[in-house]
Amino acid sequence: MDEQNDNSLNNNEIEEEHKHSLRNIWVSIKRFASLHPDSDGNATIARIEEGVVFRGTNVWILAFAIIIASVGLNVNSTAVIIGAMLISPLMGPIMGIGLAIGTWNFVLLKKSLKNFAYMVIISLLASTLYFWLSPLSDAQSELLARTSPSIYDVLIAFFGGLAGIVAHSRKGEKTTIIAGVAIATALMPPLCTAGYGIAIGELKYFLGALYLFFINSFFIALATTIIVNYIKLPKHTEISPQRGKKIKRTIVILTVLVCVPSIFFAVRIIRESAFNSNAIAFVNSLEKNPLLTNTSILSSNRTYGGRDSSEIVLVVAGNTLSAEQIDNLQNTLSEFSLDKTKLSIRQISSASDDEDEVVGDLLKKNEQLLQQIENYKTHFDQMNASAIPNKQIAKEIKVQFEKIHSFAFGNMEYTNVSSLSTDTFPTVIVHWSDSYTQQDTSLFNSWLKVRLEKKNIRISHKIVVK
Repeated sequence: MDEQNDNSLNNNEIEEEHKHSLRNIWVSIKRFASLHPDSDGNATIARIEEGVVFRGTNVWILAFAIIIASVGLNVNSTAVIIGAMLISPLMGPIMGIGLAIGTWNFVLLKKSLKNFAYMVIISLLASTLYFWLSPLSDAQSELLARTSPSIYDVLIAFFGGLAGIVAHSRKGEKTTIIAGVAIATALMPPLCTAGYGIAIGELKYFLGALYLFFINSFFIALATTIIVNYIKLPKHTEISPQRGKKIKRTIVILTVLVCVPSIFFAVRIIRESAFNSNAIAFVNSLEKNPLLTNTSILSSNRTYGGRDSSEIVLVVAGNTLSAEQIDNLQNTLSEFSLDKTKLSIRQISSASDDEDEVVGDLLKKNEQLLQQIENYKTHFDQMNASAIPNKQIAKEIKVQFEKIHSFAFGNMEYTNVSSLSTDTFPTVIVHWSDSYTQQDTSLFNSWLKVRLEKKNIRISHKIVVK
């Protein structure tokens, strides 16, 4: 009996020692990753409250930043967009909202919400006015990227907001981190895209971009509230536990409601990507399919319309496929996880000898054309290497050189009259709509050589005769 009691005591001692070791490890981890040692509560509150202010200088800075971002989106310039995000004061009121909720400062909350609303209105007005006046109306990739938010944007905004408030709460403010957060969370581009949607009357662009902006703003504010509570900044006002629970419950409900649509968009993006990959694999597999031994695939097209309305269209020539063969091809879609995808086959019929001859001629001409393309591939590659993307360059010139009316480009052959030797150089002829100065031409020459990465380009300047 005494021996059993001794064993029980030993087991309890071992268990207690084990718990104590785990507790020590947990304490060490908490101490290692703690945000408290170098936090500065008063300075954090002062910095964020200063950023909430929106009047005078900040109004003009915001308007200028919005125009810069709109131009960057319009001409598809990532560098310009990043520059606009760095000078934008939009982050201030958003973090002010998070701080106000975290410290129960309802006066600051009201001020932050009011200034935030002013900023959004001014941003929408400025961007709408710019895109309404801009002659460039095509939606570039940088604009379209802001119209389909997903759960990944939620993650970027939330963790970017965490990084931002942690940087703000340190004794020495980490300006590089805050600048990085401004770029990553991208508050300006969605507002500019929303203005673009208003300017062209496209509700889809407006709602998609505004939703992305709301996601970014909401989760930056949420991250601020979480860190403010974690580092235990002093409460501005004492409220009852019941009211505190109600506010927290409201935050949780809003978080879920904001996330739900983004999850839907993310699922669609993932499914569409999987569909495209599987469809490409299916079409590639048809080259070895015995059903198509005497049939050539002239073209293929795929359309994703959701689980039940996606379609792959094949245009084929050669032996006519029977209904049974087409059904067999349809059944093979399941091997590529495309069970509910519709397979449509458009055939160039070979029901008669005349049609056989026509198809044969078409295939022969097709082979000859492919051979010609292969023979001239090197020549075309050289031409493409020296070509100028005229439309994109024209858009950029429109923004930066207002006096230029038009330009022409080509590879011209220059002949030396003394030696009769010839050289071919890429040449640009620029037509100016107004008198130009030496400074104008020098600036344009330097810009074009850097933009095209062509040092040997020849540039000729002329004035358009009115």
